[in-house]
Amino acid sequence: MSNLPKKPPSPLATARVPSPARSPSPRKTLPQEPTEPENSAAKDTGGGVIAVTRALQVLEAFALGESSLPLAELSRRCGLHKTTVLRLARTLAQSGFMVQREDGDWRLGPAAGWLGARYQAGFDVQNVLEPALRELTLATGESAAFYVREGNVRTCLVRVEGPQALRHHARMGEGLPLDKGSPGRVILAFSGEPGKAYEEIRKKGYHWSIGEREQGVATVSAPVFGMHWRLMGSVCISGPASRLPAEKLEALAQTVMAAATQLSYALAGNSAAPAQSPVRATHWHP
Repeated sequence: MSNLPKKPPSPLATARVPSPARSPSPRKTLPQEPTEPENSAAKDTGGGVIAVTRALQVLEAFALGESSLPLAELSRRCGLHKTTVLRLARTLAQSGFMVQREDGDWRLGPAAGWLGARYQAGFDVQNVLEPALRELTLATGESAAFYVREGNVRTCLVRVEGPQALRHHARMGEGLPLDKGSPGRVILAFSGEPGKAYEEIRKKGYHWSIGEREQGVATVSAPVFGMHWRLMGSVCISGPASRLPAEKLEALAQTVMAAATQLSYALAGNSAAPAQSPVRATHWHP
């Protein structure tokens, strides 16, 4: 037997023959979930939480005077699918912010009202604002309201309707522009807004407007301050322009300014306020 080395195998013998290419098997396409419309605020552009934004959309869908809304209408107003709105409504219902009626419609729950009450409590609505506005209404015969600034808008915190059958109606809590209407103009002026028009408002201490934000509506407003001259908001009276022409607004401006001064003393908790009875110190809006 020979001890010669074995001959190495041929490369052709060890080479793997590629298997014929297989055509890929067709994949089954799964049905895609429907996407939210572009106007649904689904995109997070402000760094907030989308779920919270959508839940607030549902709460804000209710207009003044609407006791309940069906799911389909909530979906339409929010620009969200009904399944999304239903999940949000059920989640809000767990905390009492929404309630589902026996007929399936949805309404705001007691927690929503309690939240609004706590917001108003920061301004001493029951003890200070409402009585002062009621006196202003009796003195002028027109509806009176108190507006506060919330970011770049103003909102009506409390309102007392006047005795007239024909009067202007305002929705409490609705965001309105600051640069249209005398309540917002006064807030801007006494917040330091530059410009000749605002300088004139600061000089006079009041401002009136006719049809500036809403056609046919006239208002006259004055600023209300709290402790250390902190601007709290503006008080105003409003009514139809046919009943409140420019000369009438000028005449009523002194009455509105007097009410604003009274409110400023009361909100500051000043015992020297020219009031009939002492007013306790108030809570302050954050």
